[in-house]
Amino acid sequence: ASVREPTEGTILTVMADMATAVTAALDGLEPMPLDATPEQQNARIADLLEVAVIAGEESVRRGPDLLPVLKAAGVVDSGGYGVVVLFAGCVAALRGQAGLTVARHTAPARSSEPQHESSTFRFCTNFAVTANGAGRLEDSEHYIEGLERLGDSVLVVGDQVTLRVHVHTDEPQAATALFDGAGQVSRLDVADMVAQIADRDERIAAEVPAHARCGTLAIVAGEGIAKLYRSLGAQVLDGGETLNPSTYEILAGIHSVPADEVVVLPNSRNVFMAAQAAAEMSGRIVHVAQSSEMQAGLAAIVASQPDRSAVENAAAIDDLLELVRTASVARAARADADGRFGEGEAVGYLGEELIAWGDPAATLKAVVDALSDGSELLTVIAGDGAPIDAAGVAQIVGDGIELEHHEGGQPSRWWLLSAE
Repeated sequence: ASVREPTEGTILTVMADMATAVTAALDGLEPMPLDATPEQQNARIADLLEVAVIAGEESVRRGPDLLPVLKAAGVVDSGGYGVVVLFAGCVAALRGQAGLTVARHTAPARSSEPQHESSTFRFCTNFAVTANGAGRLEDSEHYIEGLERLGDSVLVVGDQVTLRVHVHTDEPQAATALFDGAGQVSRLDVADMVAQIADRDERIAAEVPAHARCGTLAIVAGEGIAKLYRSLGAQVLDGGETLNPSTYEILAGIHSVPADEVVVLPNSRNVFMAAQAAAEMSGRIVHVAQSSEMQAGLAAIVASQPDRSAVENAAAIDDLLELVRTASVARAARADADGRFGEGEAVGYLGEELIAWGDPAATLKAVVDALSDGSELLTVIAGDGAPIDAAGVAQIVGDGIELEHHEGGQPSRWWLLSAE
């Protein structure tokens, strides 16, 4: 197998440069005598490998000039650097030395706004295909044309029993569907490259620890809510205005969580089935918590601990969700058939029950009174276009309960409320 369109600046470039240097060195060498001692043979091999190391170091150094994504990130290609270190170790062993010095590469100054020039497709998709029963798969070339119609960076390796497939595409499900009837797809790994780049930049800026036993993926709508979840240690997946991401988008979100195990907060009843399907497809230990609203998940995520298992964290979150009451106020998308409210007026819900409507302030007041009875803390998250500002909300809530007010930016609700 080979890479059909190798990218300059990667390990492939480094190895090609090393091979070219060794080939040139061989042309100028006198033949080794047939009676050469093992020490002489080792010395000759070590000299040639050192030529490769020197060429490899130079190639690694030039890598960021060939591949803009390396320069933007302030790094060299780790695979190419690893090959150079490996060859340097071989040279040292052949010469009986403790080690051969290899140049260390310090990150150059990076632009404050790096430009990521990579695939134009969103999902990095990897999976294995195993032939059905006693059947045989076609040669890898048979599948490459179809995959190239769906994306780029196509790589298919293996034999007629098992193939490994890699492709960058916007349609992971279409890529796996190419093998329907031919074999069983397994070990599916879908990574959202756009989200990975954004998350990496945020981690660089915030210096967030990279790995834990258990992490959390929250499905959200609204940049303000996303920031609130991130501040509590969660990875976030933008569910769009309808909070209804596809199974493959959730799968990519699961694989973006830097932890051994994952808890998913669907934050909508419509997402539960897709989240469960993604969890089963992921090949990881993933549990789906029973969070059906964004404000409830936000209140319950504090029960999660990174050093506990996913099953323990999901259970703790679900237990806390039982204690959280929720409400919301939205703009009516259409007039009520029974004439209770018109299009554009406020509608207020306690849980899923419609309890108030009409003027925004009066509706919010009715919802707050119903929700906060007997509670100590009320959280209000303002959405996009909310007609009352934070000071006005505080005045409506009054002094009888502690208020937390946040700008959530959610598109479908003027206010999300929770009480504990």
